Amino acid sequence: MPVEPIPTPELKPKKRSGCAKYIFFFFLIVFLVAGGYIYWKFYYPYTSDGVKSGYLNFAVEKGQIFKTFEGKLIQEGIRGSATGGVQSNEFEFSIKDKKVFDILKMNSGKRFDLHYKEYNGVLPWRGNTRYIVDSIISMKDAAPASGF
Repeated sequence: MPVEPIPTPELKPKKRSGCAKYIFFFFLIVFLVAGGYIYWKFYYPYTSDGVKSGYLNFAVEKGQIFKTFEGKLIQEGIRGSATGGVQSNEFEFSIKDKKVFDILKMNSGKRFDLHYKEYNGVLPWRGNTRYIVDSIISMKDAAPASGF
C-alpha cells in the first residue's frame, strides 16, 4: 500500500515592517551626514594653500599623549591690538613633517617663507593649531640690525 507524503506547511518569507525600513534609512542618512561633517571639519583644507613669511621665533616638539611639532613666525610690520597698544604679527603653526621640523629647529631666527594649509578644526595628533606647515619655500639669514 502506497504511503502518502505528509503535507508540510508553506514557509513564507517574513516581511519587514515598514517602520524598520524607515529607521534603517534614517540611521544611514545620519551616518552619512556625520561622516561628511567630520571630513569637512577636520580633513578638508579650508584654504587650498598659502604662504606666510617672517622670522622664525621657535620650533618645538610638545604634547603629553600626542607629540606634535609646533612653531611661531614673527611677521614684519605692526598692528594695533584691541587694547590700543601695538604688537607684532605672529603666526603660530603646526608642522606636518619631521624633516621640515628638523630644518626649522636648527635655523631659529632666520627668515622663512612657509607653505601651509588651513583646516576648519584641530585634531590632537595633527597639532595644536588649524595651520599646518607642510614645506619650506625659502630660507634666508636674518637681516643685520642697524646700529646707531
